[in-house]
Amino acid sequence: MRVFSAADVRANVTMPTAIEAVRHAFLAYAAGEFQMPVRTSLAAGTILIMPVLHTPTGAAAIKTLNVQLNRRPAISGVVVWSDAHGEVVIDASEITSIRTGAVTGLATDLLADKDSRRLVLIGAGGQAMDQLRAVMAVRDLEHVTVSSRTLASARALAESVRGEYPRVRVEATVDPSSALRQADIVCCATSSSSPVFDAADLPERVHVNGIGSYTPAMRELPQELLATAHIVVDDLAAAKEEAGEIIDAISSGLVATTSIQQLGQALTVAQPATGRTVFKSVGLAIQDWAVAGLLAKQS
Repeated sequence: MRVFSAADVRANVTMPTAIEAVRHAFLAYAAGEFQMPVRTSLAAGTILIMPVLHTPTGAAAIKTLNVQLNRRPAISGVVVWSDAHGEVVIDASEITSIRTGAVTGLATDLLADKDSRRLVLIGAGGQAMDQLRAVMAVRDLEHVTVSSRTLASARALAESVRGEYPRVRVEATVDPSSALRQADIVCCATSSSSPVFDAADLPERVHVNGIGSYTPAMRELPQELLATAHIVVDDLAAAKEEAGEIIDAISSGLVATTSIQQLGQALTVAQPATGRTVFKSVGLAIQDWAVAGLLAKQS
């Protein structure tokens, strides 16, 4: 049995490779190739269990997570990959961050303007850097604004961004409102229970990713944005059960379920050429399966 540590995962999976693997997984999911129940959430979302089976190959993955938002890293656990060749055990913290970044990169490549240059990144926690890496993998960014609840955490992440992308201009703030007015892309990676920005601060043409909130009690995105934007979700059933913003928007009548696209289907059809777009993800086991498969091939 091969075991991949967090360092092994980071050393063996690049973001562009992860994005392509996740792209293929979502297309396969849309084609009906996966068995994937909605994840089991215990203890108010602090324990998550996510199984998935790829029926054509018989390759399965199951992830067990312990999420403690006041801990760094917030996520601990394992992914177990199993196929006819045996099992692979993988550290869950790095694979979760990479695969969550990868789906953001995939959605951004689909929905954001090709000439997007300015990113506002809201949230400076463990998911944030891979959100940036994913957007950088699909768009040639020139300016990044990092916003967090404390200026110290925003500045710390901004320094990491400068170290990895020295040609990009980076600013740190606790108030993203002015930066949002010039944004091409916005990434939200927080555990907030209320919206982290005002929709009125957004330009008329912008793409927004929301990946931090994953329970009915969490909300990153304002309802005013969802009421007028073209919305794509990773999975509609999961979003209706777990994404607080989507649950509220549907129950209040602001958004019709039939107007929401799933990412797998959205990848196969033309997307809107104007206006605001939103990608909302709660995270799917097929993403873990996709990145775990890259590692399993190396074992």
